[in-house]
Amino acid sequence: MAGPDLTLDQARQQANLAFTASGTEFAFGDAAALPLPIAQMKALSAGSPGVETLHDGGLTAEVLCLKHAGRRWAVKRARPVCRVRNIEGQTSFLNELQRHAELAGLRLPGVIRPVYGSLRDGLVVSPWISGRHPGVLDERQARTLLETGCALIEHGFFEWDYSAGNLLDDGERIWLYDFGYCYRFDPLTQFNSAGHGCEHPRHHLAERIEGRHLFGALLDAGNDDEALPHFIRFKRLAAQAYVDLADRLARRGATPPVLGHYRGLAARWHQELAHAPGLLYLASAWQAHSSDLDDDLRGRSCTPRTLQRAQWLQATLGAQGHRLRRSGALSPDDAALDDTALLRRYHDREVEARRCQL
Repeated sequence: MAGPDLTLDQARQQANLAFTASGTEFAFGDAAALPLPIAQMKALSAGSPGVETLHDGGLTAEVLCLKHAGRRWAVKRARPVCRVRNIEGQTSFLNELQRHAELAGLRLPGVIRPVYGSLRDGLVVSPWISGRHPGVLDERQARTLLETGCALIEHGFFEWDYSAGNLLDDGERIWLYDFGYCYRFDPLTQFNSAGHGCEHPRHHLAERIEGRHLFGALLDAGNDDEALPHFIRFKRLAAQAYVDLADRLARRGATPPVLGHYRGLAARWHQELAHAPGLLYLASAWQAHSSDLDDDLRGRSCTPRTLQRAQWLQATLGAQGHRLRRSGALSPDDAALDDTALLRRYHDREVEARRCQL
């Protein structure tokens, strides 16, 4: 049983590891709603009748597109061993099933609703959504993604992984379908699900979207000057989303620190977008790339994108070290080093990322 001094992360990890070790089944939905019997679903391969595509790039699972009786289905099957090599990866499929079971009755905008999921069978089956993974977010994409993220927060779900592979754009809105790294928290008293919920305010919805997706996509959009207008558009939409979110949470009795958190970020962004958008871009980009590099190194799940991030960090430090320090983007550990030592640190991280590429 989780003790009172455990953090939210520790309590969740302890409970999920114990549940996994127990061999107990966790399932939701109705197996009778599946297009095929469970045994056949588990045995599907790329060459099976009705299987149109196989997406094998996921770290936790593979996804098949199955056409049966005129309908298309997404059949997600857990890998025997998650490619994210830490506790969060080890328990991510169970966590995803838990979140889908809790989200099923809420019908939140942009959240896919599976018809069935099972830990024992390693399956999550949902209607197929025809779409594409987004690149740089346009206004429609950003608005709908922020809408979904805010809806999750309001109902006590903090999604950490807004990477492109977890997002689908059907031409009208962006959909979320992977909740392996979505954790519970109290949105009226806490900022997120890290620690005890209040000591890591730097992690929030817009920061997660920027870190896991937007700034990665902007690496393909050209240089920083070309990327800046895309960033400004997103940040303005995020600021308004936070104002509206705070108003809704206030009506439910959220604490002053929580309301001040969202309103304070929105006010600061409005001010900086008006007077120093380039410096805000620089700080946000540094935080996004350094945070995502750290995430990939911890999970031993580095990709070519990880290397691009490490290279951007080194190039930017070499060219704009003074502006970076002035922006306040550096962590206390980074800020304590001079530019030469800091450049060496990120060079070493790039070398490490090359060693642990998937």
